[in-house]
Amino acid sequence: MSLHELGADCETLQVRAGDRFDHVVTVAFDRPDARNALNAQLRTELKTVFEAVPDSDTRVVVLTGAEGTGAFVAGADVTELRERDGLEQRAASKRPRVYEVVDGCPVPVVARVNGHALGGGCELVQACDVRIAHERAKLGQPEINLGIMPGGGGTQRLPRLVGEGQAMRLILSGELIDATEAADIGLVEEVHDDETFDDRVYGLAESMAAQSPVALEFAKQSIQAASRMDLDAGIEYEAELFAQLFTTGDKNEGIDAFLEEREPEWEGQ
Repeated sequence: MSLHELGADCETLQVRAGDRFDHVVTVAFDRPDARNALNAQLRTELKTVFEAVPDSDTRVVVLTGAEGTGAFVAGADVTELRERDGLEQRAASKRPRVYEVVDGCPVPVVARVNGHALGGGCELVQACDVRIAHERAKLGQPEINLGIMPGGGGTQRLPRLVGEGQAMRLILSGELIDATEAADIGLVEEVHDDETFDDRVYGLAESMAAQSPVALEFAKQSIQAASRMDLDAGIEYEAELFAQLFTTGDKNEGIDAFLEEREPEWEGQ
């Protein structure tokens, strides 16, 4: 089943393939009555869509909130959390969860943070590869206000992005920050207004989608290794992936196109 067909079957997501640029898929959360809160259905549909990405011609995913919902993801569905005991939460936390599925997606994932990204929504932002925020966006980990803590990777990914002190401040206080402060501390890469937001998000996605699919995948894996391996192991891993690219047709095509002063025609192999 194609991504378009999968999207048509989703009740909590919109999936648009190639509506702006070839090989770019937009996945938009669409629970307007709940400000896109992460309930069980949304999590299941998001995992299903992302698990289909490797079998499609997708080279970049843009993850965002649907227009009119007023949020990226405003958090987890608190009513579901209230009903769980410890055993049920352990079962719900069985990996891979949506955070690991987004993080492990073989193609780049760009977070288009068009509104509030709180709790699990902020953790989804952290699981993406590049984060572009609208100036209206608010971000934070307010779980401490409910007597709990981040459970979708926030205590691990957030310190890697912003440093331990800033992560402590945000998680232990539960305070929210605006997009400008999020950029200042490194939680998002860029902030834009209405005039430049989509041009930047999709311009970046287009520039990535124009590259070799296999080079994109290997480069993403190598960059992720920087925060998950020590330096020597990471350099060895990079060297191995670099060497593997020399067995691909895309390497030859890329160099030939450069020497012949033309655009490359990637085969993804």
